[in-house]
Amino acid sequence: MENKKNNWPVLNFSELQDTIETLHQWIQIVGKIRLKTMPWQNHSWHTALYVTPNGYSTHGIPYKGQVFQIDFDFRKHELLIQCSNTETLTMNLKPRSVASFYSELFEKLSDLGIDVKIHPKPNEMDPAIPFAENTVNTSYDPTAANALWQAMLKANAVFNEFRSGFIGKASPVHLFWGAFDLAVTRFSGNPAPPHPGGMPNMPLEVMQEAYSQEVSSAGFWPGSKDSPVPVFYAYAYPSDARFGEQKVSPKEAFYSSDMGEFFLKYEDVQNAEDPEKMLYDFLRTTYEAAVNTSDWNRTKLEKK
Repeated sequence: MENKKNNWPVLNFSELQDTIETLHQWIQIVGKIRLKTMPWQNHSWHTALYVTPNGYSTHGIPYKGQVFQIDFDFRKHELLIQCSNTETLTMNLKPRSVASFYSELFEKLSDLGIDVKIHPKPNEMDPAIPFAENTVNTSYDPTAANALWQAMLKANAVFNEFRSGFIGKASPVHLFWGAFDLAVTRFSGNPAPPHPGGMPNMPLEVMQEAYSQEVSSAGFWPGSKDSPVPVFYAYAYPSDARFGEQKVSPKEAFYSSDMGEFFLKYEDVQNAEDPEKMLYDFLRTTYEAAVNTSDWNRTKLEKK
C-alpha cells in the first residue's frame, strides 16, 4: 500500500467530546430520515450514511418521483438538502442545540414538499432525550468536526481497499449513526444463532436481523464519555472461544475480554510511520483470527 506517512489528523477526545456528542445527535436525525424513506435492505444497510470528499451523506433517496439527498459539509460547515426538481437549501453547522437543528431541518424538508416522520428520540443512547427537547447538546467546533471527518476519510480508504479482497457477501463501508461508527462487515454465508441484544434503546428484532448471519466486522469509533479513546475495532459473531487468543498485528493491538473484541488505538495508527499499512494489517489479521477459529470456507470467499 502507498505510504502516506503522518498526515492523519490528531484526535484528542477531550477536545472533540462536546462536538461529537452534538454531532452524533444530528447524524441520528439525518440517518432516521434515510431510514424512513429508503426501501429496506438486509442488516439495516438502508439506514447508513457514507463518507464523502466533504463530509457525510445520505446519498440519493427516491421520494415521490424525485430524489433528495442530505449532506454534511465539514469544509464549508453547512448541511445541504438537495432535491432533483427544486433548489438546494442549506443550514449552517454552528453551535446550536439539537432541538434547533431538528426544528429547522424539518421546516426545510417541508418547504421542499418532503413529508417525513421519524422516531423522535435517539437510538443506542441512554438517556435518550427527545430531539425536540434536547437543549443540552449545543457544541460545534468546526476544527473538531473537520478533524473527525478527515480521520474517517483516511479510514474509509483503507476499509475499501480491505473490502476489495473478499468475493463473498460484504457490506459497503458505511457510517452507522446509532453508535457513530464507520464499519465494514464480511459474511460467511452461514446462519448465526439469535443475537441476545443489549444495546440501549435498540429493538431486539433489529439486532437479531442485523446479526442473523455469521460475520467478521471491523470499524472505527471516535469514543465516548465512558470510553474516551478513539479506536479501531474488530469482532466476530458468533465468536469462538479461541478468537481472542489469536495473534494479530500490529503489536499495539489488544483483545478486550469484556467487550469480546480486538482494538487498536487511533493514536497508534496516526503516529505510525505507515498508518495505512498498520491499519490494513489489523484488518487482515483480525479477520484471519475470526475465520480460522470459526471454520469459514475461505477458498470460496476470497480472491485467489
